[in-house]
Amino acid sequence: MKSIFDKVSFDCSRNVTKSYSTSFSTAVKMLAPSIRQDIYNIYGFVRFADEIVDSFHDYDKANLLQLFEDNLHLALKDKISLNPILNSFQHTVTKYNIPKELIDAFMQSMKLDLVKNEYTTKQEYNEYIYGSADVVGLMCLKVFVKGNDEKYEELKHSAMRLGSAFQKVNFLRDLKADFEDLNRTYFPDTDLNKLDEISKQKIVDEIEADFKEAYQGILHLPLEAKFGVYTAYVYYKKLLSKLKKTPSAEIKNTRIRVSDYQKLGLFAKCYVTYRLNIL
Repeated sequence: MKSIFDKVSFDCSRNVTKSYSTSFSTAVKMLAPSIRQDIYNIYGFVRFADEIVDSFHDYDKANLLQLFEDNLHLALKDKISLNPILNSFQHTVTKYNIPKELIDAFMQSMKLDLVKNEYTTKQEYNEYIYGSADVVGLMCLKVFVKGNDEKYEELKHSAMRLGSAFQKVNFLRDLKADFEDLNRTYFPDTDLNKLDEISKQKIVDEIEADFKEAYQGILHLPLEAKFGVYTAYVYYKKLLSKLKKTPSAEIKNTRIRVSDYQKLGLFAKCYVTYRLNIL
């Protein structure tokens, strides 16, 4: 029966999330069970596309990404795919009527990672972040509001700002790997060979502004989503705080992380804040 195949597909998306990001998978567990699987389905899709362009160095990445996109289009058209990740993703896209233009924008940013190494203007930078992160936030928002278009429009801006904040924190944390391993520079007007405290603080200020706008949207999320999104927000805010305190020279030479012990403390604090209705 197809229901068994769908369950296997959903299990694959959940396992991808748990395998690639313990922090994100923990935050997803804080979502209501009614929407949890659909966020796994979205994450599995974006993670596989990202892995193609970031990790498969011994293979023809352009060809693999094209095959992935071709199969994606077929999955969306036929409402099924023998690729379990695409099968689960198309299920969520269909269920919540996720606009195709969001998916196309994401795939366009993934294609840029194959050919573009440097973002020299603010416009290029913003367009890449929109496709690689903002639209992912919008896909998730479609799930959170469960078809309520008015609520979606109300929270659309803050969802995009949260996606931007998460992506920029990742950029700052992964400076060394992006620059040395992938030969990529995302921040415009920033020479990573000469990254100083002034340049770093400019980036931090930009991220903090994104977080400030995003928080206002978190306050108005449906209850099923609020705790999980708030947990992810607190985790990334903590990561930004550590990056802010880390000398720029050290950021260029190491990958800053939040320890498992600190994560437990953060998640416990989030739970207390949520249960006491302080959020």
